Amino acid sequence: KPAGGKPSRGFESHPLRQKLEQIVNIEKEIEALKARNRRVELDKAWETSPARIVCIALITYLFMVLVFTIIGVKNSWLNALIPTLGFGLSNLSLNWLKRIWVKNNDKNS
Repeated sequence: KPAGGKPSRGFESHPLRQKLEQIVNIEKEIEALKARNRRVELDKAWETSPARIVCIALITYLFMVLVFTIIGVKNSWLNALIPTLGFGLSNLSLNWLKRIWVKNNDKNS
């Protein structure tokens, strides 16, 4: 600092400092994009994971047992398997159909 206690304007307005600040900002943006990509990859992994399918099938089964029991369906524990198996089969076929759709709609191919 000069004798008056105020900082000099030397390096603050220097083009190299501005470039350095731009580089730092770009690095921050890159790190934010990497963090976002990690979140997106984890979300995608969950969406396609067998654990998710099993959880949804189990919830579907238990919910259907409850509904069938409430409405008086006989053998509700057995009959609840039908919508649960339907979910499982649709999930398998949707992945197959998704691959076909992606292949036909990929603009980079």
